[in-house]
Amino acid sequence: SVVGAAWGIFITGSSICGGGVKAPRIKTKNLISIIFCEAVAIYGIIMSIVLSNYMSNVDVDSLTKMKDIRQVHSSGFMLFGAGLTVGFSNLFCGVCVGIVGSGAALADAQNSSLFVKVLIIEIFGSAIGLFGVIIAIIQTSHASMSIKGSS
Repeated sequence: SVVGAAWGIFITGSSICGGGVKAPRIKTKNLISIIFCEAVAIYGIIMSIVLSNYMSNVDVDSLTKMKDIRQVHSSGFMLFGAGLTVGFSNLFCGVCVGIVGSGAALADAQNSSLFVKVLIIEIFGSAIGLFGVIIAIIQTSHASMSIKGSS
């Protein structure tokens, strides 16, 4: 998530600086693209907090029932899969928002009436990261590291 956000900020920021040479008015207005990129990193932080609440120490050697062993292993894979889902979706979301934000900055430097139109496309691109968070929450909904009946 943070890599996607950093990549998007790099792409957008360089275009804002370059386009700002021709049209200095775009520097402040196009910071919204940077904020969208930063939101991608926040999605990753939120999901890491959610996933850490599912974690607990499990002594696998003390597990005797095969059902309990399967539950612990499947919960671990659910959490791992949710982390991958959020990480990759937000990596691609950050790149998407960065590229569209770059286009928004350069289009705004040429014609200021295009900014809102491109900004709507950028909002749709940033929704990809939110969809990844929602899917990851659904993936972890049945994860439980605690074994019923154990002390």
